[in-house]
Amino acid sequence: MSTRRRGAAWGVLVLLGLGVLSGCKRGDSEAQQPQAQAVVLGPTDVVRVEPQELRSGPVLSGTLQARRAATMRAEVQGAVLEMVVEQGQQVKKGQLLARIEDSSLQDQLIAARTSVRVARNALQVARAEEERNRKLSSAGVITRRDLERAVLARFQAQAQVSDAEARLALAQQEVGRTRVRAPFAGVVSERHASAGDIVQPGAALYTVVDPTSLRLEASVPATQLNTLKPGVAVDFKVGGYGDRSFKGRIEQINPAVDPGTGQVRLYVTLPNTEQTLLTGLSAEGRVASMRREVPAVPVSAVDVRSDPPSVLRVKDGRVERVPVTLGMKDELARLVELRSGVQPGDVLLRAPAGDIGEGTPVELRLSERPQEPEPGVGGGGTPQAEPPPEQPKPR
Repeated sequence: MSTRRRGAAWGVLVLLGLGVLSGCKRGDSEAQQPQAQAVVLGPTDVVRVEPQELRSGPVLSGTLQARRAATMRAEVQGAVLEMVVEQGQQVKKGQLLARIEDSSLQDQLIAARTSVRVARNALQVARAEEERNRKLSSAGVITRRDLERAVLARFQAQAQVSDAEARLALAQQEVGRTRVRAPFAGVVSERHASAGDIVQPGAALYTVVDPTSLRLEASVPATQLNTLKPGVAVDFKVGGYGDRSFKGRIEQINPAVDPGTGQVRLYVTLPNTEQTLLTGLSAEGRVASMRREVPAVPVSAVDVRSDPPSVLRVKDGRVERVPVTLGMKDELARLVELRSGVQPGDVLLRAPAGDIGEGTPVELRLSERPQEPEPGVGGGGTPQAEPPPEQPKPR
């Protein structure tokens, strides 16, 4: 073979080798390019547009307080002999709660009773003397002046009796103040003293509340007074009770507007006959002034930063941004009406401000069926019945 032919053959081989190498590199680069994988969305990631009942009205918030509450205080000075009841105990009206030492007051009571007996005896003597002098005056034995002196002595004896009886009543009241009693039927919420404490008049001993009726004090803007009046229903949600709702009614409306805030105080009562609610809990309510059933979603599903507001809708396996028109808003339930842009049944992202943007491929897994255990594994499945023993064949 000539030198020219050998050179041409080597050139062809080099070109073929370069082609093979470039093809391998191109295949490797194509294999290394990542393919976009769909983001899996579960029930907690999306929300469906559905008709829901929305309610609008002024929102109220505050702390539940007992409608009737009283702090029982010492009315006399002395040592506490006994604290009869404890916190959380139910009491009846007039039930004894505490006793304070009354030895000195008992001595005063005995002295007052003695003074009453002495004064009544003196009055009896004065009346007899007056009757005798009347007879003597009628007979002309004594003068008119002597009769008047007897009448005056009887008046003075009556005044002494009245004074002694008043002192006796005061002593009895002082002794009665050493016994602290419940002003109404309720529950002891606080105990402020213990047996052996030396208390002064005005010192707190117990706090008694009536848990069967609670009250909420709240403020609303004066511009919303047109929807408020005594007797209007209020729906409440109380902290610690989840989505459970409670109903109350407006009892009173303060007739004066706060000049600093421009708001009006409301007093709402909540029946609590079953004593389910506790005082001190935070409550959030809404005056049920208007109700409508409209397509709605949680407020978090709407991006209000865009103009107009928009939502991220899942359609044909991808996320798309859709402008919407908002309507009625339920402040308490945190729902908002979608008047246009979407239809009932559409699936939206619950939080459009997340990492999933427009055009992202997604896969919905809204309901996952639990896998049934295989028969015979871990005790699951229907046990297989053992075959009956083989019967001997007749000969």
